[in-house]
Amino acid sequence: MVGCSMLAGRAGTALRLSLIAGVAGWWLSGSRVVWADIYVYRDARGVMHFTNVPTKPVYRPFQLLRPYLRSLGGKESAAFDQLIRESCQRYGVEFALVKAVIKAESAFDPLALSQAGAGGLMQLMPDTAALHGVMDVRDPRDNIDGGVRHLRLLLDRFRGNLILTLAAYNAGPETVARYNGVPPYGETQEYVQRVLQYRESYRQRSMLDSPLAWLTLSG
Repeated sequence: MVGCSMLAGRAGTALRLSLIAGVAGWWLSGSRVVWADIYVYRDARGVMHFTNVPTKPVYRPFQLLRPYLRSLGGKESAAFDQLIRESCQRYGVEFALVKAVIKAESAFDPLALSQAGAGGLMQLMPDTAALHGVMDVRDPRDNIDGGVRHLRLLLDRFRGNLILTLAAYNAGPETVARYNGVPPYGETQEYVQRVLQYRESYRQRSMLDSPLAWLTLSG
């Protein structure tokens, strides 16, 4: 249980902003913080009380936190790069591929939720999340680890064929097996091409960010 109290007024505003930034920092840092909604109420003295386990009906959801985290997570930045690299090294999957999948799936929004029920950065369906032991799809570390592990499984099943692997990630491996190739679904075909384009972009960016690449290009 997390709980704290804050005074209203200018000092309280600064403290509230500090709390938001602090929670967001812990969450995006990749630490094993279990996701919990934050609740708040203001007492008769103007003191703000925060908790993740509300014990009184006066508590209300702290609405500022979720949009703030969403705004941070939606930015295409290096916020999740370390988590991606760790999982890529663990399962032997290319970094650029995973980042391309995340961009196509959620645009780097850890709170993304599809109408079909897929959630998080890599848009894991509940059965896929359960298969790979993902406890909370909204947790970036859990989600990325489960998504990369699933990509590894698909790469092995389709013998490293990247196009079939991506088609299976989108439409399901049994669908790809049934059609013996990319299914004739416009969404899946567009998805495969989009991820491949993103992947190439990230591969080129990684090359240009490398000092050795600059030496090669300038030589």
